[in-house]
Amino acid sequence: MQSAVENADQANHAGLARRNFVMKCGGSTLAALPDSFFDDLARLQSEGLQPVIVHGGGPAISDNLAKLGIETEFINGLRKTTEPVLDVVEMVLAGSINKQIVRRIGMHGGRALGLSGSDGYLIEAKPVSNAAEVGWVGEVTSVQASIITGVLDMNYMPVIAPIGIDRSGQRYNINADTAAGAVASHLGVSRMIVVTDVPGILKKIGGEKKVLDSITVQEIEDMISTGEIYGGMIPKVRAAIACIHGKVREVVIVNGSEPQVLSRVLGGEAIGTRIVRMQ
Repeated sequence: MQSAVENADQANHAGLARRNFVMKCGGSTLAALPDSFFDDLARLQSEGLQPVIVHGGGPAISDNLAKLGIETEFINGLRKTTEPVLDVVEMVLAGSINKQIVRRIGMHGGRALGLSGSDGYLIEAKPVSNAAEVGWVGEVTSVQASIITGVLDMNYMPVIAPIGIDRSGQRYNINADTAAGAVASHLGVSRMIVVTDVPGILKKIGGEKKVLDSITVQEIEDMISTGEIYGGMIPKVRAAIACIHGKVREVVIVNGSEPQVLSRVLGGEAIGTRIVRMQ
């Protein structure tokens, strides 16, 4: 099996400007990851790879809203974001969760720097089309990739909270999966890693459920229609699909508790499920 560094070198020849990779992870998933995951992340950084992390934090946002007595609701999967809700979203994502991730990486020998999408207009956004219903939810219009590459040049891994901003200074709540896909696309990365608490997408084959090595977006929609993908797996796969944006052609769903999962994916091992966008 090729090493992660060898694999990254080959990716450069395919058009990547840097030896980096983008990883998306939910805030609750990151909190539950074993120490070995962060050891692996730090080791990859020491080998010369440059991780870029985009994280979410939905459960923690909901918990804090409840503690503060602020009502919240979801409309078609998007949190309705009023100004009071937006204050809490920014406080949790750019504050507590972001810094928890940075601290944990540092505890395992990695070097990380926390950022919000509003820092230096890192993630510029505009209102989503149904903003009248969902409030201050945004869609990404541009990513200042030079900020990310500047942090990488200092040998730190950027840890990005998905808060957007426009030129008037208005903040936006950005779906973490959408933000991750936009960041990867603007960096020129064709593949993203989505770290979850499941081994991949399961399909019953010969009476036994097995992890699919690869699947297309259309095949996922078909499996949802037939009920083969159901329950809590539906939002997970839809979240992964949301990462397929712009230049991102492939998303790999992996279980973060698997030993050395990042090294194994980057080294070319068939682990988890690859979701590919067909032409």
